[in-house]
Amino acid sequence: MNTPRRIFKHYIVPFFMIALGAAVAAFALEEFLVPFQIFDGGIVGVSMIFSKFMPIQLGVLTAVLNTPFLIIGYKRLGKLFLIKSIFAMIIFSIMLGVFEDMEPITDKDILVVAFGGVILGLGVGLILLNGGCLDGTETVALIISRKTDFSVGQIVLGFNILIYAAAGILFGLDRALYSLLTYFITSKVIDIVEHGLEQAKSVMIITDHAEEIADAIHTQLGRTCTAMEGKGRISSSKKTILYCVITRIEVSTIRKIIHDTDGSAFVAISDVSEIVGNHIKKKKEVRPKKEPAAVSATGPVKGSAKVPAKGNVRVPVREAQTNPASHQEHHNS
Repeated sequence: MNTPRRIFKHYIVPFFMIALGAAVAAFALEEFLVPFQIFDGGIVGVSMIFSKFMPIQLGVLTAVLNTPFLIIGYKRLGKLFLIKSIFAMIIFSIMLGVFEDMEPITDKDILVVAFGGVILGLGVGLILLNGGCLDGTETVALIISRKTDFSVGQIVLGFNILIYAAAGILFGLDRALYSLLTYFITSKVIDIVEHGLEQAKSVMIITDHAEEIADAIHTQLGRTCTAMEGKGRISSSKKTILYCVITRIEVSTIRKIIHDTDGSAFVAISDVSEIVGNHIKKKKEVRPKKEPAAVSATGPVKGSAKVPAKGNVRVPVREAQTNPASHQEHHNS
């Protein structure tokens, strides 16, 4: 039920924060980076380079070049992600025009790099934190990382190195070096705002609606969950505990899934420092013939179930009988 409080918390506040983030990012670009030919990474960086040779506004170029990536993101992350991203780009384009005619804050290269990178990272981080996106390359990198041995960060960095190499050829080596330094500063600020550029997150959900939540997570994110039987210490009521590992960009989506399905569910989201096994950074493996679908913590399952990696536990939701204590020992082993 869409109560006023829920609408305010899940729609008004996120869209306000996305608008604020887009305005902050536009300010960083026009007041620090663009006047001194210091380039951002990703599609925004490509748009900045093109805008130097084409009589088209930076905001318009960014929106046009991001369109294919938004379509891919829509297929993977849903309609709300698409709406938020389009909204972010509209605000971003408007605010670029507002700040375009203002005088730069400083003309010192080191201040431009330091403060431009920090402010840009703050703006982009606010957008990502609330489920939107200004640069579609991260969405594509997330999909590529699931099919290769490269992480999201490695793929994005590789793409950006090509951009900065082009900037070095066109505008001078010093501009490329300043741009690369700005990128690292921006990425670190995004880490602070978003708790990790591609940091994996573990999600533990204690709920009475395990099947609905697990099905929604699999349908919307392509990820499966491990299910365990639990019992309340005081109430003695039986609960199902779902455990799955996701990426940072999927956190806002899984929060919405849980809230919409079981508003009373207990949820704990934690950082994952290392993953050993077959989850986000997968290697190619031989699949068996068709088997019954199962709920697991090993990442996306397409079609029939995969052969579980050594140490993985796969338990269908209806048949979960694992004791939580033994499951914890398993994950700590």
